[in-house]
Amino acid sequence: MDKASIQKFFQQLPTIRVLVVGDLMLDEYLWGDSDRISPEAPVQVVDVKREDLRLGGAGNVINNLLTLGARVEVVSVVGDDADGQVLTEIIQGQGLATGGVREVPGRTTSRKTRVLASNQQMLRIDRESRTAITAADEQFLLGRVAELLPQTDVVLFSDYRKGVLTESFLQASIALCRQAQVPALVDPKGEDYTRYRGATMLTPNRKEASLASRIEILDQASLLRAGTQLRQQLDLDVLVITRSEQGMSLFPRTGAAIHLPTRAREVFDVTGAGDTVLVILGLAVAAGFSMEEAAELANLAAGIAVAKVGTSTVSGPEIMAEFSRQHADAEQKIQSRAALQGIIRQLRESGRRIVFTNGCFDLLHVGHVKYLQAARQLGDFLVLGLNSDDSIRQLKGANRPLINQEERSHILAALSCIDYVTIFEEETPLELIAALQPDILVKGGDYTPDQVVGKELVESWGGRVELIRFVDGRSTTGIVEKILRQFGEGEGRREE
Repeated sequence: MDKASIQKFFQQLPTIRVLVVGDLMLDEYLWGDSDRISPEAPVQVVDVKREDLRLGGAGNVINNLLTLGARVEVVSVVGDDADGQVLTEIIQGQGLATGGVREVPGRTTSRKTRVLASNQQMLRIDRESRTAITAADEQFLLGRVAELLPQTDVVLFSDYRKGVLTESFLQASIALCRQAQVPALVDPKGEDYTRYRGATMLTPNRKEASLASRIEILDQASLLRAGTQLRQQLDLDVLVITRSEQGMSLFPRTGAAIHLPTRAREVFDVTGAGDTVLVILGLAVAAGFSMEEAAELANLAAGIAVAKVGTSTVSGPEIMAEFSRQHADAEQKIQSRAALQGIIRQLRESGRRIVFTNGCFDLLHVGHVKYLQAARQLGDFLVLGLNSDDSIRQLKGANRPLINQEERSHILAALSCIDYVTIFEEETPLELIAALQPDILVKGGDYTPDQVVGKELVESWGGRVELIRFVDGRSTTGIVEKILRQFGEGEGRREE
């Protein structure tokens, strides 16, 4: 899988038609601060600052699909309560039809309320119904599935065990998909997977696969036994077991198991990561990717999802940025100011923190590298504003830079700690900072905060300035002087 194939995949997404079938719910987030204990009981008091209401369960699958630009239809049920009305209105507000969403009298629409402080979940409150839908409800939903299948490229079943995906409804729906030759992918729940027999693909995590196979997955040998057994018993085209920081394992109908490693990254919240995997796998299969290529792409997206708090979506630019980072694609990292504005806008909309620093970086040395690594740790993406050759000459004289801007930008882009590089012509980076609006502005510790260009600008939109100390005794000027002392005149005479 290369950059060109991924770009082609994103270009195809607006034409891919996806049917989502499963348990709809509301995810409510109460964000606040907690710095005291209640006088009434030994519990923390959370001072709520912000509330957020999102589609959850199968709704998070829908959100991921819409973020990526796919065409979506939905089949499910809601209760005839206030939350059911809110959920239906959210779906309609996203431009989707709700003809396949059946209102069931007396049913409680699922709502999960999460209380968070300092990005840590303190408490979850569930209000839901787990009662299986009736035979009449099944027939209605099955009729909608049959009606929509001729205009569908892939069906995603999102099972949260809230009663929508009964065994009879699942088996009938999977049979319809097989007959229509439409891939049917399932994100499963529970311990009895016979309800999913005959699906194209199943995507359990390691714990779920252990429970369903009755084989505790502890090592490679037990993983192979569990995966092979489930794939065969359930007559799947492929079983995909997600293994958190260890990546994914594929068990296809024919051929050996395939293990895909992942790069370690900080995990903040695994909520909804399975939805992201299901979505990317489904879209990639519908787009004609091989099972292995689809899993590689889903593996990449899952790593992004777990670095966010809550049931978050993953966008195309985020996936491209992560691919570029992992494959050290230097040219992809070097962007114009205008292009970078668009990239950062989408990254910020997905909740990512942008760090910015700038400099000449002529003759890159260890002090530079340690400084840039420290800057990258302050946020999610590090953008480097690089002085052009002309601006360096204005600052440092006619003999500088020693290395031209094209070479400097490629050398810096090759560093894994740098996500984007852009060259600026102005004497200061003030205009560039105004255009990019970073969340965190970083400079070396030899500055005071008041000396940092752009400080007031960044603080005006709620950002902050961070000072990082350079490694003592390391500078480009010092390296140049050492070269001249050791090799200057003597080397010159030998060359004559």
